[in-house]
Formats: sequence, structure tokens, C-alpha cells
Amino acid sequence: MKVIYGKYQKIELTKPTGIGLGNFDGLHIAHMELINTLIGESKEKELESVLYSFNKHPENIIRKKLFTPLITSMNKKSKLLELTQLDYAYFEEFDEPFSRMSPESFVKDILVDKFDMKLAVTGYDYRFGYKGQGDVAYLKELGQKYKYKVITIPPIKVGDAIVSSTSIRTHVKKGDMDSAFKLLGRHYSITGIVEKGKRIGNTIGFPTANIYPENYLLMPTDGVYITRTYLKDNIYNSITNIGNNPTFDGQKKSIETYIFDYSEDIYGKDIEVFFLKKIRAEKKFSSKEELVDQIKKDIETARQYFEFSVTN
Repeated sequence: MKVIYGKYQKIELTKPTGIGLGNFDGLHIAHMELINTLIGESKEKELESVLYSFNKHPENIIRKKLFTPLITSMNKKSKLLELTQLDYAYFEEFDEPFSRMSPESFVKDILVDKFDMKLAVTGYDYRFGYKGQGDVAYLKELGQKYKYKVITIPPIKVGDAIVSSTSIRTHVKKGDMDSAFKLLGRHYSITGIVEKGKRIGNTIGFPTANIYPENYLLMPTDGVYITRTYLKDNIYNSITNIGNNPTFDGQKKSIETYIFDYSEDIYGKDIEVFFLKKIRAEKKFSSKEELVDQIKKDIETARQYFEFSVTN
């Protein structure tokens, strides 16, 4: 798969295309259903498969005061897409001028003229063009005019819940990582470079890997979580605290991860923290000793969780 950033790179196609349309934040199980349908239909019709999305969440350009945090960073999204059999992932530069493009101009000038689209695959609630004026019915109507086929993916449900990025954000913000997992199809994770903090963990016997994610990423609610940490091509069991470290009057929100049975220096290294289950809310303790006792309990809770997961 080749990744193309629209404003900076040209796409050179050898065949007409099948295009998957949407924002694809999270790449959850409904998105993967769409992508797999796109790949299969494109191969059958001898088209090149293209995922067409944006480098920014459109709502953050259109509705500036209502910031929508991203479930997946661009880097993580690219890595997940590389595991598929897509031919191209194309990320358009979504800006003010682009947001004012009419629905028909978007279809004709971009999808048809630029990509020679012969197939469009969308979700049931897909909207496009200025102020989202275009919908699936209009996309199909334009398909008759510009000679392309439209396949619409119906709502995908887990139990009674329709899978959506909005629902996933709600679960993650509440710390309900089990529900987020069911809709995502994987554990929610955050990546970052390990930075030097106040080294408080070292002084109490529990050194932590501290990362400070970009503020555009979705953060779980403050608290302590059972996690797994990807580091140097290995996965380690861990616990993670999200918050300001109130016991020591912390000011800056951070993600502090204690990796079990690991003692190497990892400052400056990339890690990815996978959130499995919330243990408790963040709390200000009256003393360092009380905090240490609670951390020991948290670690024991996590070890029992991992032991149960292995035996079941």
C-alpha cells in the first residue's frame, strides 16, 4: 500500500479506481467492513483500491469551537492500513477552501476527474460537500451521471449498539475500555516518546515511562488502568496512571506507565500503551507511604487480571 498526502504528493494511477469514502477516525470494525468490501469489489472489477480520507477531522475546520479529539493519529492509522490489501491510502488536505466545495464539484473534479472512480464504497450515513449537503442518495444520483457504482455499508451493530467513532469516544472518555474494545476491534492505545518527568516513580520504587501525547488525541478519563506496553518489538504487562499526579501537586497531565519486570533506560524511545481496563480513579493521597501501598494493590490487581486472561 502506498500512502499519499494530497497537498504534497501526486497520485499516479495505472487503472480506474474503487474508492472508500469517509473520515475513518479509529478504523473501527465498521470501517474495516467497508475497507474489506472495497478491496474485494475492486479486485473483482480490476480497479485500484483507494481509501480517500483527510489529514484533519473535518469538524475541527468547520466547527472550530467544538473540537473533536482524534481516536487515531495519522501514523497509527497508516500502520493499521498497511495491514490490509489496499493499493493506496490518500489523505486530502482539509482546509477552508476545500470545505466550501459543492457536493457535485467534489465528485466530478476530485473523484471522477482526478481518480477516474468507477466504484464508491461508503457508510450508510456518509455526507460530503459544502455543509454536508451531499448524502448517499445524491452520491448514487451522481453515479448515474458520471458512470460509477455505489455500494453502501449498512449499520454494523455490536449487541444493540451501532458501531461509530462517536460511541467509541464516549466510552474512552468514561474509561469504559471494554466497550471501546468491542467497537474498535482492538484495545485503545496511545503512542508517544518517553520523556524525563520529575522521576517521582524512581524515588518510591516504581519508575515510570512518561509520555505527553498531542492534545488533539482522545484521552481516557483520569485514573489508573491495567495496560500493555509495546516497546522495542515486545509487549509488556503494565499499569498506567493518567492525570496530574495530585499527591505531588503535579500541574501537567501525563501518561505514566509502570512496566512490570523491566528496568532498562528507555528515555527517548517510542512506546505504545494499550488500555485494557480501568482500576480506579486518580486520587490525592495523604502521604507517600499511602500512595506506595495503593500502587502495590494496583499491581496485584493487574497481575491477577493477566493471570486470569492467560488461564482463560
